[in-house]
Amino acid sequence: MKRWTLFAAMALALGFAVLAGCSSLDERQRAWIFQPSDRTWGGGLAAAEGMEDVWIDFQPRADAEAARLHGLWLPAARPNAPVLLYLHGARYNVTGSAPRMRRMQELGFSVLGVDYRGFGKSTQALPSEETAYEDAHAAWDWLAKKYPDRPRYVFGHSLGGPIAIHLATEVSDESGTIVEGSFTSIADVVSTSRWGWMPVSLLITQRFEAARKVGKIGSPLLVVHGGDDRLIAPSLGRKLYEAAAQPKLFVLVEGGSHHNTNWVGQSQYRQALAQLFSLK
Repeated sequence: MKRWTLFAAMALALGFAVLAGCSSLDERQRAWIFQPSDRTWGGGLAAAEGMEDVWIDFQPRADAEAARLHGLWLPAARPNAPVLLYLHGARYNVTGSAPRMRRMQELGFSVLGVDYRGFGKSTQALPSEETAYEDAHAAWDWLAKKYPDRPRYVFGHSLGGPIAIHLATEVSDESGTIVEGSFTSIADVVSTSRWGWMPVSLLITQRFEAARKVGKIGSPLLVVHGGDDRLIAPSLGRKLYEAAAQPKLFVLVEGGSHHNTNWVGQSQYRQALAQLFSLK
């Protein structure tokens, strides 16, 4: 799809899929929202060179078979640097996020990016909201065991935002939470798209209700959004921020798109990290 119009396509699919029954409706939503694949951005392969492959084995709660997640590890040059769990968005695998991971490393983090089940080299299965939450938790547990004495942060880009927020409500050892280009709920994304006139909210099974959860986070929250984001409206980032408890900070990066905000706004990022998390 051009310009990754997955939410608009999902809105159309919802209206027709309901005729096929709830099970089919749920599966189609999961496929449209996640678009799981082994695709990557053009610069992803080059940016991923030198990153270490990581494998995380764990036992899913509702599955008799063990699962495996593939990740990329990018350590910072500074010893004992804070650790960042990077949770990517839809369609592209973790390698596609390698350029953004490198920019987070430039801001002082050692970065672990992981693929949810269904993406890249991770266990192949159609992902869902619940399995993505479980995968993020498994990656967090791996980091906690590997780097127990370092400050650990959780980061979510786009669809990874509500996954990061959910994780931050489940754990108590995160030093901070960062979301970029994210949203309040899937229903709100659909309602702010060109298909917002369609009465599909009640049919959405993969809801990602981040705004209802964000107030339960027990760590400082940084919400970053590109002012020129044409996929996720900046107003949804602002509403997500408004639903959160203090301490929190909202950063609007003028000229930032859905994909380049942490490049265009790196100086704003650096200032926000120092202000909210005392990171330099």
